[in-house]
Amino acid sequence: MKPEQGQPAQDNVPQLAHHKVKVKKPLQRACNEKDEKGKFCGGHLKRWFYAADVVEKACGDVEQAYGPGAEVYRCEHCRTLYLPNPQDPRGLNVAGRGMLSVFGLTVPPKESK
Repeated sequence: MKPEQGQPAQDNVPQLAHHKVKVKKPLQRACNEKDEKGKFCGGHLKRWFYAADVVEKACGDVEQAYGPGAEVYRCEHCRTLYLPNPQDPRGLNVAGRGMLSVFGLTVPPKESK
């Protein structure tokens, strides 16, 4: 299966010395890395602020490769790094847009007197 135009292939992502790096699929929220037995990790992908991470400061791979403030996500279990997908909407939480109220209530604005 070929990647669509504008979508980076998983194989074309430059790997770092101390980290495995992948590109998120559109709207992906869980890790899809397989272990040695072939099972999916399934850990949540969380935004990783590597500049504040003490262990990463000693290593320095990520900051050297992507700069001081790049958008990087990390699996909470296996620590695989994920770069954002260009097809993902910007400015949203990793968890997505969220759900509308199940009650469907809309509060009208107060009238000024």
